[in-house]
Parts: sequence; structure tokens; C-alpha cells
Amino acid sequence: MLTHVADGVLVHRSELLRNNTVVVQGRSGGVLVVDPGITDGEMACLADDLSASGRHVAAGFATHPDWDHVLWHPELGEAPRYGTARCAAFLRDLLSDPDWLARVAEGLPPEIAGEMTLDLFGRITGLPAGTAELPWDGPRVRIIEHPAHAPGHAALLIAERTVLVAGDMLSDVFIPMLDDPDPHGSADPVEDYLAGLNLLQAVADGVEVVIPGHGSVGGPGQVHARIELDRAYLHALRDGRAPDDPRISTSAEPGWEWVGDIHEGQAQSLARRGEHRGTPGP
Repeated sequence: MLTHVADGVLVHRSELLRNNTVVVQGRSGGVLVVDPGITDGEMACLADDLSASGRHVAAGFATHPDWDHVLWHPELGEAPRYGTARCAAFLRDLLSDPDWLARVAEGLPPEIAGEMTLDLFGRITGLPAGTAELPWDGPRVRIIEHPAHAPGHAALLIAERTVLVAGDMLSDVFIPMLDDPDPHGSADPVEDYLAGLNLLQAVADGVEVVIPGHGSVGGPGQVHARIELDRAYLHALRDGRAPDDPRISTSAEPGWEWVGDIHEGQAQSLARRGEHRGTPGP
């Protein structure tokens, strides 16, 4: 079911991971679809909802190359599906592997593995590096690419609708999840994530609705509050302190306690990274 969250902006919620598919109304009945997912049934339902309201998909966009953000369904049509150049390059490399289907299937939640077909998985057209706006016939959609969470991750700012589509950031159910967990890696995933938050904060003042990739849509004031919550978590993780974060506390929402396991894994990875570099780990 499509739910209005702002003028000309709707959300279709997936059940298992609370993925938010974003629909932005354009001109002549065309819409932009961001991160459709995640089961075949849910995407077919989205397509039916759009058709019933006289809309068609004019363009798609994947905020980043994680499996649950690069799905598609035949009933959504053959509109161009965009992503950043880095996002598309990551997916090209993945799809060039003869065993890519098995690799992707291994990472699917077992609860829905039989409810998904991957024939159209990852077929993203990369926009030229540095592209500032999405090319489509609708309201101006600014692309804010940053180094947080995944290669080529981008948020979308729809300023005239006062909406920020955050991708896998600013969630009320997920803590910040870091890119490059390899303890031998040369990147600094915490600083990369903080840099991403800084870029989102730079455009946050005019935002009244923030839509995370997973979780609840936030209203006025929430974009700043969620940036600060994510930043506080990252500072604690970097400094080796126990985060005071409701998403991983003992009072976390029932059924989502496993988010604490993600935190423990990240803390251990950062500790190993510090040991590898000969510096104190968290």
C-alpha cells in the first residue's frame, strides 16, 4: 500500500526489514521509484498500486548496491534505473562473476529466499561521476553522494517537497552499518560514515520529512535528531565506549535485538583493525 508522506511523495513499506520504497510523482503520470523491494509480491503490489492510480514508472534509482536496494520487477516496466557511477561499477563487477547468482542468494534472508526472483537484479545505469541532479521529468532531485555505508551511496534531496531520501542512513531501527569491515583494509569506515553525515547535515535545514532505507519516516526536526543519534553512536564506537543508543539497548524493539549483534561485530572489527595497525583498538 502506498502512503503519502509529503506533497507528491509516497512510501511503500516492505514487511521483513521495513524497507521503504519511495515514489516521487513527476509529470504526465510518470513517477520516480527509489529502492523497490523486496519480495516479488511486494513489488507486484507496488506496480498494481501505481497502475490503479494511473501512474507509470518513468525512472528508477538505487541509493546503493546492497542486494535489497537493487531489485526490480517486470511489472514495473523498462524505465531507466539509475545509480551513481561507483554503485553501478560495483554491480557490474558483481554481475561479471559467473557465480554471482549463488553469491547473492547466499546473502538473502531465509524467510524470503523463495519469494524473490533475481532476473533483473542490479541492472543499474551509472550516471556520470559528479552528476548533481537526477535526469528525469519531475521535480528537481539532487544527488548527494558520500562515502558512508556502501560504495557509491547517495541520498536524494527533493527540496521543493522538503524531503530527504536517506538510503541506508538515519534509521530508527538500524545503527550505522560501516563499509569495509576488513580489519586489514586501508580505509577508515567510521570517518567515512561521519563524512557522509556531515554532507547530509549540510542540506538538512530545509528538510521536513526524512525517509530512511529501513524504519519509520521522520517528520519535522527528525533529520537533525537522527544525524545526532548516528553521530553519537559512531563516536562511541570509535572511542571504544558502550553506545547509549535505543536501537541496541535492552529495551530495543522486540524482534530487533539482533541489531545489537551488528554492533558487536563492528566493535570487534574495529578492535582488530587497531591491532593490525599497531594502535590501540576500541
